[in-house]
Amino acid sequence: MVLTTFVAAEPSLPAVAGPADPEPASLVTLTVPDRAALERLVGSGADLTGRVRPQPDGSIRVDAVVTPSGLAELRPLGATLATGTPAPAPEDRGGTKDRIVVERAVWFQSRDGYFLSVEASSSAGADAALTVTWKGKGGATGQVEMVPYVDAGAYLGHQFSVPVPAGVRPDRVTITSAAGGVAEARVGEWPDGERPDRDRPGYQKDFITQYMPPAQLNARVKDLHRRFPALTEIIELPHLTNGYRRHAQALIGTPPGAAVVVTSRAYGSEGGNDLAVELSDPGAADRTLAVVVDGKQVRVSLATDGSGAPVSTAAEVAAAITGAPGSPVTAATYRTDPGAGVLAPAPLTQLSDFLGAPADVSREPWRVLALRIGTHRDGSRTGVLAYAQEHAREWVTPLVTIEAAERLLRNYPRDPATRKLLRRADIFIVPTVNPDGANYSFYDFNAQRKNMTNHCPAAQSDPALRNTWGVDVNRNYAVGSLFDGYFGASANCQSGTYAGPGEHSEPESRNVIWLAETYPNIRFALNVHSYGGYFMWPPGAYRLDGRVTLPRPSRQQEAYFLRSARTILEAIAAERGTVTWPQQTGPVTDVLYSAAGNSADELWYDHGVYGWDFEVGSDLWNPRTGAWEGVGFQPPFAEGHAEAMEFAAGLISLIGVAADYREDR
Repeated sequence: MVLTTFVAAEPSLPAVAGPADPEPASLVTLTVPDRAALERLVGSGADLTGRVRPQPDGSIRVDAVVTPSGLAELRPLGATLATGTPAPAPEDRGGTKDRIVVERAVWFQSRDGYFLSVEASSSAGADAALTVTWKGKGGATGQVEMVPYVDAGAYLGHQFSVPVPAGVRPDRVTITSAAGGVAEARVGEWPDGERPDRDRPGYQKDFITQYMPPAQLNARVKDLHRRFPALTEIIELPHLTNGYRRHAQALIGTPPGAAVVVTSRAYGSEGGNDLAVELSDPGAADRTLAVVVDGKQVRVSLATDGSGAPVSTAAEVAAAITGAPGSPVTAATYRTDPGAGVLAPAPLTQLSDFLGAPADVSREPWRVLALRIGTHRDGSRTGVLAYAQEHAREWVTPLVTIEAAERLLRNYPRDPATRKLLRRADIFIVPTVNPDGANYSFYDFNAQRKNMTNHCPAAQSDPALRNTWGVDVNRNYAVGSLFDGYFGASANCQSGTYAGPGEHSEPESRNVIWLAETYPNIRFALNVHSYGGYFMWPPGAYRLDGRVTLPRPSRQQEAYFLRSARTILEAIAAERGTVTWPQQTGPVTDVLYSAAGNSADELWYDHGVYGWDFEVGSDLWNPRTGAWEGVGFQPPFAEGHAEAMEFAAGLISLIGVAADYREDR
C-alpha cells in the first residue's frame, strides 16, 4: 500500500517535485480571524474537515487538507497556519446593561473526568464579552471566557470554544457580562439519554482487525450473507461507478508554453498504459509537421525551417496529434497557455494512468453492495439505512457499519435483545458508497475526498492535477444544492467540494437515493463520516444572503431528533467514555457550516427519512497538555478500531430508536 504525504500541521509545506507530479497535500490546522473568513473558505471550495473550533479572541481554527499553492491561495481569504495560543477575548465596550439567557449548561463525565459546556445568548449580540463562573462539590470553582458564534452574519449565541475540565461535577453556573448582565442556572447532565444495557451475558463484539479497502469490504458483506442466509440478502445497487481507472497521460516538453499533455483515448488499464509518444527532429530543412501511428507508438516528426531547426509550436503539435487518423491519443497545450512555444525533440515517452494499486485490484466499474439484515425483509418493518465512505479518505467509517452488521448477526442466536431488534427493524448497510475514491485513497493519494470521475476540461487535466479531480459525492444531491443557490459547495472541478456538473450526475449519489425510492419503508438513515465528533441532522444548507436555511423541522420533530440523539450518544459513550459534545449535536447549519447538496437533506425533505450524520473521531483529551487534540482521517489503527467500536454501538442504538418508531409516533 502506497500512501502519499498526508501529515499533521507542519511549520512549512514541502515543495512540488516536478511539473508532472502532484503537489503534496498536508492535513493542517488553519486560523481565520472570524466566521466571515470561514465562510470565505467554505465558499472558495477549500477542502475543510468537520473539526471547527472557535477561539476566545473570536478567531476560528479549522483543520483542512491543503497543498503549498492551495495554502497560498487561501491566505488572501484570511487563513494562516495556526500557531501558539489565541489571544483572550476582548473587553466589552458597551455601556448598556445587557440581558443574558442561558440556553444550555451541562456537564459530562468521560474517561478523562468531568467537563463543562455552556451556551448562552446576550441582547448585546456578538459584541458582548461573557464570562462563566462555575461551582461544584467541595467548593470547587472555575472561570471560563465564552466565544461568540456568528454565522453568515447572524449572531447565534455564545459558547465555549471546547468543553472545559472541571475536576468535579459542576452544580451551578453564573454568567456575567462586561456590560453588567448576569444570569444563573443549574448544570444538567449530558447526554442523559436512555442508558444501554451493557452487561448482556455472552454478547459478542470486536470483529474488526484492520482498515479495509473496498474489495475486502465487499468480501465481508458476501461472507456475512453466506454465513447468515436466513437473516440477510445482498442488494446490488443499479448504478455502476466509474471504476478505479483513468486515462493514461504524459507531459512532454517544458511547461508552460513549450509543452503538450498527451492523453489516451482508452483507459490506462484498457491499453492506454501501453502507448508511447515520440517527438523527433527529421534531420532535414523545410520539413512539414507529420504524425505517424505505428501500433502502440505515436511518432511526431517536427516541422523545420530552412536551416533545419525544429519550429513546431506546442499548439500545432497538439492539434496534429489529436487529428491524426487512427490516433489512440489526444493532446492539448499545458493548462491555459496558448502553446506558442517551440517544442524540442523528445524521446519515446510512455503514457501512464499513475495508478499504483496491485494488479488484483479491479479497474472495472464497481457494483456497490448493500447488505439487508432482518427477519422480516418484506417492507413491513421500519427500515434503517446506514451508509459510509461518501468521502474516500474516511477509512474508519466503513468499519462502523461492518462491526455493527457483525454484532447484529452473530448475536442473533444468543442475545434476546438482538433477536428482538432484527424482528422489528429492516436494516440496509452500505459500507462504501465511493469505492473508486476509496481505492485511490488506499493506494495512491490518501487525502482523496472525492470520487474518480474527472469532469475537468483539458486546461485542468494535466497529470500534476490528478489529485484534484473528482466529485464530492456529499455535495451532489438534489435538495438545497449549489444549483438551487445554496451555499457550501463549489462549481470548480478541482475544488474539494466540487458538486459535479449537475445534481445526481454521479452514480454514487444515485445509488443512495435509489435505495430510498425502492424501499419506502426506510424511515431512518445514518450517513457515517469522519472526523471531529459530531452528531447532526437537517437542515444542512442555507442561502448565504440572509442565511436562509432549508425549512427547519417542526418543534416536535426537532425534539424527536434531539431526544433520539441523546439515547444514541449514550450508547457511544458506554463503549469507552467518549462523549459527543453538546455544542456539536444539532442541525448541521447550527453546529458546523452549510453543506449544499448533502444526502441527509435530500432524504429528509424529499423522502421523509430522518437523516442523521455521524462525524466519528471525537477529539481526545490530553491531560499532559491540558488540550483537546484531533485524531485525523486515518488514525493509528488502535484508535480507528476504538472509534469503530463506539460508533457501531451508536448505530445499533439508532436501529433501536427506529424499531420503536411506531410506538413513539
